[in-house]
Parts: sequence; C-alpha cells; structure tokens
Amino acid sequence: MSAADFLNLFIAAVLLAGVYAAMSVGMTIIYGVMKIVNLAHAGFLMLGAYFVFEAYDRFKIDPLLGVLLAFPVFFFIGMGVHWLLVRRIATSDQPTLTSLLLLFGVWLVLQNLGYLIWGNSDRAILTPRTLSSIEIGPISFPTIRLAVFVVAVASLVGLEFVLHKTWFGRSVRALMQNKEAGQIVGVNVNRTAQIAFGVGIAFAGAAGGLLAMLYSFNPDFGATFQLRAFVIIVLGGLESFGGVAVGSLILALAETFVILILPASYQPAIAFSLLVVALIVLPEGIAGLWAKRRRWA
Repeated sequence: MSAADFLNLFIAAVLLAGVYAAMSVGMTIIYGVMKIVNLAHAGFLMLGAYFVFEAYDRFKIDPLLGVLLAFPVFFFIGMGVHWLLVRRIATSDQPTLTSLLLLFGVWLVLQNLGYLIWGNSDRAILTPRTLSSIEIGPISFPTIRLAVFVVAVASLVGLEFVLHKTWFGRSVRALMQNKEAGQIVGVNVNRTAQIAFGVGIAFAGAAGGLLAMLYSFNPDFGATFQLRAFVIIVLGGLESFGGVAVGSLILALAETFVILILPASYQPAIAFSLLVVALIVLPEGIAGLWAKRRRWA
C-alpha cells in the first residue's frame, strides 16, 4: 500500500468516526443521567433516516438542513416518549429488566411501523454531493462524507457548550457524577431526565439522517449501528463523552483498515470482537484508564 492510499484510508476513518460519535453520544447522555440502556436507539436512528429522506424527496429540503430540522423534532418526540412511558419505570439507579424490555418493545414498534409505512425496500438519499469529491494532490475527500463529518462535529461542539455553559448541562453532569449530591443542591431530577432523554433521542434522529446520506437504509437500518454504538460507549466507559470520541475513532479505524485483510462483510464481526475485548480487558472503558492514571499521578 502506498503512503497516499494509507492516508486516504485514515482520513476516511476519521470522517466516519465523527458520525459514529454523534450516533453514540445520545446513548451516553441517557445512560449517564438515567442509568437506562436505550434499546430503542435503533428505532430512532431508522426514523431519523426516513425523516431526512422524506424531507428531501417530498419537499426538496437539502438533507443537511433536514438533519438540523431533525434535532428539534426528535427532541420533542423523545420528551414525549419519556413523559408517556419511560418516567413510569425509571425509578431505579441501575438498569432494570423492565426498562430494557420497555425500550426493546418501543424499538420493535418503531421498526414494524417503518415496515407498515415504507415497506421493506431499500432507500437511498442521492444528491449532487453523493459522488463528488475534493482532490488535494493524491488525497481525496468525498464531499458527502466531509459535509456529514462537519455537521456531526458541529453538533458535538454544540452539545459540549451546552453541557459546560448552561444550567441544564451542569445538572446533567451533576447527576452523572452523583445523583444524590445533585438532588441535595437542588437539581430537578425528573425534569433533567426528561430533557436528557429528549436530547439523546434528538442525537439519534439526527445521526440517522447523517448515516442515511452515506448508506442505503430500510426499517431494519438501525440494528447494526446500535451494535456499533454499544461498542463505542463501552469502550468509552459508558458515561464519558471524551471516551465516546476515542471509542468512535478506534472502531472507525478498525472497520476501515480491516478491508485490507478481510472482506467488507466482516465489519460487523469487528464490532462484536471489540465489544467482547472491551468487556473483558477494559470493563471500565477508556475513561477508567484515565481515572486510574490520575490516581497514580
């Protein structure tokens, strides 16, 4: 492999990692605040893909603008799902069988709703950006991947600003670190949890739209990406936003460079393998390693 080919693969992995991070951060927020594993994540990824597709197909709204519109739409959907269903069972500090079954059921309902409305045929979002690229010497930047990466990173930067510069963000970080201490200093746990769930679903819907610009999709679209999100948040340490970024890069690099020795169809196996390794070797994730290093220092 030439140096240019290696650099092109590395750039492709970095661009993919940005989308993976945006896809996974919603699960991290929900787990961090509520200690719930959102098994409905895949369903909202799928709905986000169809939301952007319909906006483009019916109303000629640019898919990138459709992704931005998905944020508020799915935020309010997420808050509604929390108010209607999740708040009734989210009373424990640890994931419960009830919450897992409930959200798994929501995923199945959304998936079957997708089959009912759109059928089982694959769809794709094709724009003039889809096949174009920006050439800088021997380096090629696919235009659509670069645009998707920029939107994904901008959304993550916006989230970082909210988490560190707003009362809601401080409340989220307080509950992630110590729920009881947060309650003592006046954090409204139920309200913060509802907003956090809405934000998590908003990121899922928007990420689904971003992924739909890169891959074809159908109502079962979210399942493989939910597995990837699990891998990323486990690698990151479940509640670490910085860990999500590092975990996304590790998975994207592994999936991108594995094509040098294995067919592309083996990519899901890479995700499974990383999940097993992370659970055995790094049960606390990358964030746990950082914490241990600080203690030793």
